[in-house]
Amino acid sequence: MPGDANDNADMSELSGLADGELDLAGDRARWTALVVLCAGMLMIVLDVTIVNVALPSIQQDLGFSATGLAWVVNAYLISFGGLLLLAGRLGDLAGRRNVFLAGLTIFTLASMACGLAQSQEMLVGARFVQGAGGALTSAVILGVIVTLFPDQREMARAIGVYAFVASAGGAVGLLAGGILTQAINWHWIFFVNLPIGIATAVLALRVVPQDQGTGLRQGADVAGALLITSSMMLSVYTIVKPASQDGWLAGRTLAFGAVSVALLAGFIIRQLTARNPLMPLRILAVRKIAAANLIQVLTVAGMFGVFFLGALYLRLVEGYSPLRIGLAFLPVASVMGAVSVRYADRLSTRFGARATLETGLVLIGAALTLFAMVPVHGGYALHILPAMLMMGAGAGLAFPVLMTVAMGGVASADAGLASGLVNTTAQVGGALGLAVLATVAAGRTSALTARGESTGRALTGGYHLAFWISDALVAAAIVVTAALVRRTD
Repeated sequence: MPGDANDNADMSELSGLADGELDLAGDRARWTALVVLCAGMLMIVLDVTIVNVALPSIQQDLGFSATGLAWVVNAYLISFGGLLLLAGRLGDLAGRRNVFLAGLTIFTLASMACGLAQSQEMLVGARFVQGAGGALTSAVILGVIVTLFPDQREMARAIGVYAFVASAGGAVGLLAGGILTQAINWHWIFFVNLPIGIATAVLALRVVPQDQGTGLRQGADVAGALLITSSMMLSVYTIVKPASQDGWLAGRTLAFGAVSVALLAGFIIRQLTARNPLMPLRILAVRKIAAANLIQVLTVAGMFGVFFLGALYLRLVEGYSPLRIGLAFLPVASVMGAVSVRYADRLSTRFGARATLETGLVLIGAALTLFAMVPVHGGYALHILPAMLMMGAGAGLAFPVLMTVAMGGVASADAGLASGLVNTTAQVGGALGLAVLATVAAGRTSALTARGESTGRALTGGYHLAFWISDALVAAAIVVTAALVRRTD
């Protein structure tokens, strides 16, 4: 069979397994490896949103300001997004399983430090290290999946499972965060990672194939990683601090923004001139890869505020307990799981990637429109649940297709790079989107409060403005899809 030949050829690229290790050429072994890889990804994704439910408790316990609270999330996203390209490249050079295991170790230890945190500085610092471990863990997963499942249909199914974990895991994190915060305290949203991380590492040693990589002698472009990470950190800082305090056109805001742009330009120049660049710009010359990552930046930037601002709305305006907040978001995970695993690849095969992606994005946009019109003290069944269901269906359709398009046709030598790029654009979109949306919402709330509006109305008004901006970002993603994604992709 041609598929079997491809499997054998690809498995040989994983460079000889030692005697006694599992032969991953069989279907059962490959799918078992996928489950373990997704378990590692689930732990990473859970941590992005599990914190959101506990934010009010963390704010009260450690004394964060409203804008400073965003750094509990952004510290993680900045290091995560800034280091993903480097992590993906390290996977190609040093072996993807080695990088996966190193990331699990760092993430698990940093989770323990987060749980032990008794000050703002310790928590934010530990979250930054946690993000670095998350980058190492997640950046190589898609690269391993592409190698394990060379058949296009199998790859689509495997990426559908991965996309479900990467997307729906966020909503599951809200439920887990609610249970742990209400039943014990917020520290346990981090401690729970310890047994999961240890178990995943042990299983990965057994079922994930060992690959040698091409060798670290080629270099990993640390300078490029420092430039892009510094640019991203400064961009988020500019939005959260000078822009929120002095205004978007203030001198300090513009100065920090200019330095951030200069660092980004330095990164691009570095990639054009380095012997072994962190992100060879040739990969962006592939239309499908460039389009998929641009669409993902816009979509994630628009969606990410739902989990952060939505959780705050339910807590501060509606008075939900942490557990009720988690349950309120559960439909997102349920619908996303059903759609991404059972239907996304079938619909994409039948109707094409563009039609499926456009349908998903339209559903996400419709959900954001409903969120932008939720009234003060709105009813869950009437005002919130329909938006949750549409968000889950839209994300379940859109993200598996995006990942399949982004990884389709990638050479084996660039699988880690493409995997890191896909994850990077998601985290860049999330970090910058959250920084903008949280800042805009806080500014609008302050303005409404100064005009004499009640606390509930002022908060809701801020969230509404942020959700309208989110809607505009997803609308831009729909335009890009229509322009750059072909019906045959």
